[in-house]
Amino acid sequence: MWPTFESIKYFYDINCYTNDAIKTYVELGCLTKEDYTRITKEEYQDDKEDGIPEGHY
Repeated sequence: MWPTFESIKYFYDINCYTNDAIKTYVELGCLTKEDYTRITKEEYQDDKEDGIPEGHY
């Protein structure tokens, strides 16, 4: 699958991607939550903790 973990990490390491961008890759299914932690060194926080899908209030 493109982009690969390695390419995403490379661009993060050279400051082309923010943590929010990496989170987007998790939401798109390109990365896992564990990959997010490996890249950012931070625990992945799911914004949808209320259980309500985005756009449905």
